[in-house]
Amino acid sequence: MKFKDDDTEELQINLTALIDVVFLLLIFFMVTTTFSKESQLRIKLPEASTKSKEQTDKDVIEIQISSAGLYSIRGPGDKKAKQLLSSTPKNLMLAIKSASKGKSDRVVVIRADRKTPHESVIRAMDASRRQGHTHITFATQQSRETDDP
Repeated sequence: MKFKDDDTEELQINLTALIDVVFLLLIFFMVTTTFSKESQLRIKLPEASTKSKEQTDKDVIEIQISSAGLYSIRGPGDKKAKQLLSSTPKNLMLAIKSASKGKSDRVVVIRADRKTPHESVIRAMDASRRQGHTHITFATQQSRETDDP
């Protein structure tokens, strides 16, 4: 008995579903990735047990102070902080004025290392106040020991 040969079609792998899965995975990883802010100065923040709400980067002037008392300032929209060559109050005030772009309603966040001299923090607060900034806050890191239930 002779059977007819069926004209068999070539086998193909349908890639449409595979491409859809890859795109979904790509979107998942993009959404779940955390981005960290890198600063020029190595700063170990002091710990605090209270939580604070994060400010948006468009309204924040960030003053970073290293443990040696070196200043670095990042204004709204700046991607990197600019390190100051001189730590004089006049130079600090000029840098804050430049970073604020003439707006005194911006929030100033002071990110000082836990071993920063008190004088350097007060100098940054005073320079900010002299430029008209009244909203000054300090950055801390979450305490490992929390008393909250």
